[in-house]
Amino acid sequence: MAKPRLDLYFNMVQTLESLGIEYVIIGAFAGTSYGISRTTFDVDIVVNLKESQLESLVAAYPPPRYYADPEQMRSSIQWGIMFNIIDTSAGDKVDLIPLTMQPSYDFALAARIRRMVATPNGEEITAWLARPEDVIVGKLMAWREGGSFKHETDIRDILIAIRLGDEPGLSAAFDFSYVDAWAAELGEVAQHFWHNLKAITQADVEAST
Repeated sequence: MAKPRLDLYFNMVQTLESLGIEYVIIGAFAGTSYGISRTTFDVDIVVNLKESQLESLVAAYPPPRYYADPEQMRSSIQWGIMFNIIDTSAGDKVDLIPLTMQPSYDFALAARIRRMVATPNGEEITAWLARPEDVIVGKLMAWREGGSFKHETDIRDILIAIRLGDEPGLSAAFDFSYVDAWAAELGEVAQHFWHNLKAITQADVEAST
């Protein structure tokens, strides 16, 4: 099976930057910057797209090569659902998550940080990513909804990297109490899941050092 290409996603990031549209990359792709080891081709981008910016975004992806429907975007923002831009020549599409979608990732946008991200051709670009705490919170939210094991392994990877001090600045700044508070808000099951992962990763790190 052919691997999905990420060129359109990175082009989208550069377009959002140039148009001054607020965005934040969340999920596993952001997590690869913090220790997630599995390969992922899912790039989740949350956008705070304002009406005054919408036509400029559409104009950046003109037909016939691209499909970028302004009415779809307006409706998606109003109803809080994903919308997409399609490269019809390559058969690629990028999904964008409006800030109105529930659960909202406004907390991740508010605390986003600048990071270097590797592109498929080996180059690097600077982009806005959710901080590691908010990637974990998003993973806890997703785990609560579906229980997928990938969210557990992703959280463990980030925690181990943080506890090992792979990037000292991030490790020193990491706010466990912030995630604790979110886990409590997500309910007893999510809270137990989070506290168990903290204990497991602590034991793993102690055993390896």
